[in-house]
Amino acid sequence: MSQAKSENIPPQNTAQGENVVTVNYNGKSSVFPVLKGSMGDHVVDIRNLKKNLDLFTFDPGLGGTASCESKITYIDGDKGVLLYRGYPIAQLAEQSNFAEVSYLLLYGNLPTRQEYEVFVDRLNEHALLHEQIRNFFNGFRRDAHPMSILCGTVAGLSAFYPEGTDISNEASRDRSAINLIAKIPTLAAWAYKYSLGEPFVYPRSDYSYTENFLNMMFARPTEPYKVNPILSRALDRIFILHADHEQNASTSTVRLAGSTGAHPFACIAAGIAALWGPAHGGANEAVLKMLNAIGRKENIPSFIEKVKDKNSEVRLMGFGHRVYKNFDPRAQIMQSTCYEVLRELGVKKEPLLELAVELEERALKDDYFVERKLYPNVDFYSGIIFKAMGIPTSMFTVLFAVARTVGWVSQWKEAFDDPLRRIYRPRQHYTGPVERNMKTSYWL
Repeated sequence: MSQAKSENIPPQNTAQGENVVTVNYNGKSSVFPVLKGSMGDHVVDIRNLKKNLDLFTFDPGLGGTASCESKITYIDGDKGVLLYRGYPIAQLAEQSNFAEVSYLLLYGNLPTRQEYEVFVDRLNEHALLHEQIRNFFNGFRRDAHPMSILCGTVAGLSAFYPEGTDISNEASRDRSAINLIAKIPTLAAWAYKYSLGEPFVYPRSDYSYTENFLNMMFARPTEPYKVNPILSRALDRIFILHADHEQNASTSTVRLAGSTGAHPFACIAAGIAALWGPAHGGANEAVLKMLNAIGRKENIPSFIEKVKDKNSEVRLMGFGHRVYKNFDPRAQIMQSTCYEVLRELGVKKEPLLELAVELEERALKDDYFVERKLYPNVDFYSGIIFKAMGIPTSMFTVLFAVARTVGWVSQWKEAFDDPLRRIYRPRQHYTGPVERNMKTSYWL
């Protein structure tokens, strides 16, 4: 059988029985290796496509392109599977906590007891911010969106922790990873406090990751604040569900920025900016707006008909997913968490939740949505949970960023260590004017 000529292709990754794909074009023929991962679809290695056939691929949105090799997160969208380092998301959400999952994503394995304790101590130690960062907040208007504050302050961390910009040093890279995971909740909570004009609350080493975040969000000097363990556990579970999600838009942005040699503070700030887009991180807020617009259960049938009308601009938010073509494995966990939080808070009758449940039931029985495999995703219930906990909608995407930081940092570290690492440089399918000559300019 013909052997493909491609650089740095480990032969053990080639799928047995499907070794190559042959492409014939313009009188030339070339073969390309088919690579097999530990799970999932096989991929065609097209690195030599331009060299061999003077072609490159056209894939808007990169939905059919594997941009990297990764060992962190696996998704099977058809079967509704999500694994972190091989562990099913449901097991981690129910049996683990966010700090342990963070260690898993960063280092590849669940920690021993000693490793876990050392890791938690490091997070607690680095949760404090440089005191001069308080002054940095004063440069923002009081009505600034918390995401803009978070984006700016994360990028500004490099000015206060310049030793973390030495990415050539492995210890420095690891220290920066810990710094970002530990400090993001403090920055996020302070962004919220700043918008209220309330004093900042400092992190405490006797609290867990999510307990600390809730305390920094809601504690005040004038009254005692006791962290509710049920709410803390619920938020911990939500953070686990959002910790990583393969090569989504913000993660790809982090990897792209990192491919230039940028330090992690800049890369994570870029990821936060990408997450801020309403098509990515704002879906749970959009669900709340949709439910408020529907208003009452009696309006659901007419709303569904508008969604099904191709000439209507009405959309069913919180259903369907770019990757999951069956069901989102995180959604059921989020639904049970939602009920748990509302029970704990004594919310016996939450109109938005009742509306959401009714909408879900009707949509799942409607052939239109069933045929299109539109099932509830993780965003469908998370906004209701945040609302019940007293978290304003302006903070929804901020909480997403707090949870996703560990995934971004893990992906950045993995990409840095990748022997095939190159600067991202996609090509384009040019459709503009052909070469033309200038006439005499009027200003000469």
